[in-house]
Amino acid sequence: MADLLKKYLERLGYEVDITNAAEPALEMFEARPARYDLVLADLTLPGMDGEEMLLKMLDRRPTLGAILASGYPHHPRSKAIQFLQKPFVPKMLADLISETLRRVQLT
Repeated sequence: MADLLKKYLERLGYEVDITNAAEPALEMFEARPARYDLVLADLTLPGMDGEEMLLKMLDRRPTLGAILASGYPHHPRSKAIQFLQKPFVPKMLADLISETLRRVQLT
C-alpha cells in the first residue's frame, strides 16, 4: 500500500520517502529534519506507534505537518496532528495533505 501511495503522491509533485517502521523514519527525519514538510504515519507501527513517532518529530520541528492514519477510531493527543480514518481514497489523502501544508505554512 505504501508503494502505491508513494507513486500517487509523486504524480502530484511531492517528493516521498517511505519506511515501514518508526525507528527508520525517525532516523531519516533526525538526519535532515528540514527536508520534511509533512509526515504521514499509520497508528500501528512496529516498535513504536505512529502517534508517538509524530510527537517526537513535532518536538524537534513544531511546524512539521503531521497526519496519522488508522482503521480504528482515534483522537490524536496533539492538535498539531491531523487524523485520517481508513479506509480512504487517495483523493482524500491528497486533500488532507494540501490542507495540512497550507495550515502549517500559516503558522
